[in-house]
Amino acid sequence: MHKEKHFTSSDLIKDIVIGMSDGLTVPFALAAGLSGAVASNSIVITAGIAEVVAGSIAMGLGGYLAGRTEVDHYQTELIRERLEVETVPEEEKQEVREVFSSYGISPGLQNQLALELSQDKTRWVDFMMRFELGMEKPDARRASRSAFNIGASYIVGGMVPLIGYFITKTPREGLLISAIMTVLFLLVFGYVKTKLTGNRPFYGAIKTAFIGILAAGAAYLIAGLIS
Repeated sequence: MHKEKHFTSSDLIKDIVIGMSDGLTVPFALAAGLSGAVASNSIVITAGIAEVVAGSIAMGLGGYLAGRTEVDHYQTELIRERLEVETVPEEEKQEVREVFSSYGISPGLQNQLALELSQDKTRWVDFMMRFELGMEKPDARRASRSAFNIGASYIVGGMVPLIGYFITKTPREGLLISAIMTVLFLLVFGYVKTKLTGNRPFYGAIKTAFIGILAAGAAYLIAGLIS
């Protein structure tokens, strides 16, 4: 028996990837940069925690605004499409025919389908939203969920690079532990997220870790040059 396997939690994974990726790389880069410029772990920890808090709020707010914008955009287009169905029905029927034509449907069947679909204006509008505009109805609760998912993921990811500074005495020692933990976490995170999306997990792990290392290395070098 054929069983289809599809990944259906893309929104949640997308939120986690956005929050976790930035949470791991930005505080790691900040901590690495400060490690080359200051002599106290407490300064790195204080700055790191402040960045994690501010970053999680900013990222969460960004996710919320993006979700609300999607809902507002959909509603605007929905109102416009309903108006067009009422005021220019023949033009909308022609657009239905054009959609079916793109799938290779014969002209006779195009006309029949357009006529059948026009009998129910709610479904007609829904069809136009999906196939003419390529828009799926967004979940109204998506914005708040996205804000929480991204913000929480940022906090989880952002605390990983700071752990090394809690258990060591100097920034250079903390940077070593932080680098090891962050790279390992990036590898695991990159592997899991790529595995879930059906791509090459080992490639995803290396790519994710490389980006984090590159960001931290750049921050460390710049801080060293400035100091």
